[in-house]
Amino acid sequence: EISRIHSFVNHPFKVLDDDKMDDLVESIKQNGVLTPVLVRPDKNNSYEMISGHRRMHAAIKAGLETIPAIVRDMDDDTAIILMVDSNCQREHILPSEKAKAYQMKLEAVKRKAGRPSKINSGQVGQKLKWSVATVANQSGDSIKQVQRYIRLTELLPELLDLVDDRKLAFNSAVEVSYLNHEEQGWLAETIDSEQSTPSLSQAQRMKKLSRDGKLN
Repeated sequence: EISRIHSFVNHPFKVLDDDKMDDLVESIKQNGVLTPVLVRPDKNNSYEMISGHRRMHAAIKAGLETIPAIVRDMDDDTAIILMVDSNCQREHILPSEKAKAYQMKLEAVKRKAGRPSKINSGQVGQKLKWSVATVANQSGDSIKQVQRYIRLTELLPELLDLVDDRKLAFNSAVEVSYLNHEEQGWLAETIDSEQSTPSLSQAQRMKKLSRDGKLN
């Protein structure tokens, strides 16, 4: 029963009522849900969605009360990794979605790798490099690009929205992410008042001024 399925906690991917959703709803009305969703049971006699949020939303709009599902027991980190991997196969993913998804998967991969018996800065650094490389190898993006996407999670929501809307260039946004939130607030106000976003060179200069304590 759809009523017993809830969304994945902190699901980073948006479910939009757009033309593609309308097409999916119409397809489900005519043919049903052809690919089962993936869920895992929880402690409340209900299920958490791992893969299939869009299909479930479309099924609800199509008037269905049940949906074909594969039920699989899995731990939290395995669930996160499967959730991210299944959604990242979509054709169109917003930068904000990919940023949060990569961050969630990175943390899950790090936890699954476990803690070294004796922690030192070298071991922590090696573990982080290995974890980022794992995410990159499984995503199709380079290690550097995965790191750039994860940097976007440091942006204020209003700046991240500009990246999604293609008003703030991706590389400029990565540089801006190194500003603290107060400085990012100044920038958001300036972008709004000037109706202009920083070029890459301007963003790099702001990053340097911020690092030197001279950005105002």
